[in-house]
Amino acid sequence: MDKILIIFFSSIVISFAQNPTALNQPNTNTNEIQNNYIQFKNYFENEILLSLDFNAVDENNQTITKEFFLEQLSKGDFIPIKLISPYKSITYKLFALLSTSDSSIKATIVEKSFNELHNYKKEGTAFPSFSFNDLNGNLITNESMKGKIIVIKCWFIHCAICVKEFPEVNALAEKYSKNKDIEFISLAEDNPEQLKAFLNKKPLRYSVVPNMKEYMNEVLQLNAFPTHFILDKESKIVKVVSNFKSLEIALEEVIQQ
Repeated sequence: MDKILIIFFSSIVISFAQNPTALNQPNTNTNEIQNNYIQFKNYFENEILLSLDFNAVDENNQTITKEFFLEQLSKGDFIPIKLISPYKSITYKLFALLSTSDSSIKATIVEKSFNELHNYKKEGTAFPSFSFNDLNGNLITNESMKGKIIVIKCWFIHCAICVKEFPEVNALAEKYSKNKDIEFISLAEDNPEQLKAFLNKKPLRYSVVPNMKEYMNEVLQLNAFPTHFILDKESKIVKVVSNFKSLEIALEEVIQQ
């Protein structure tokens, strides 16, 4: 069975090598997807993960940086489309946003790409010094976390998307619960009393730090929630992602490095 799969995959790679223009083909109809917001939204959420590392090309198939790609998207003139490829790496291409497309499509692209660009510029920088007390009274500082990979979830009780991903982030924390080199911390806007009552009904397998609204807004300068940070063992920001799907992929990549 393994031999068959290898042969099958090899034949796909060879066919792409013989026909390189196939690599420039979108994996969806770029005009049709702009006619319906729900169709676009489903595609955007499932196929376009702007938080992750990806190859980027402009409308003329010229390679560009991720930062420039996000800058162009945030101007509202383009839609990001995934290109067909037999390889593991992802490639997104800029396609012109049609004047007839749903206005909600443009608004979503501008908002999401602006936030992703804002987060992307944080990567590679040092996470601000911190000294937190979680709901259990544990002191969490840069020094106490040194030598560990830290996953930080930023959220608040009335953020529906933040709460919706609880089962998934809990499963992720459980998956790595025996790995003593990884710590899961959450920063929440709400006060201890609100959080204790809320978490009693909807548990979160992270160390929860209350009263973090000012810190997240002014120090971390977050534009949207949820936002997830992955810090390396020197407290440097490796990845900043905006959803669980991207978090799961990014964390696995960081661990394997």
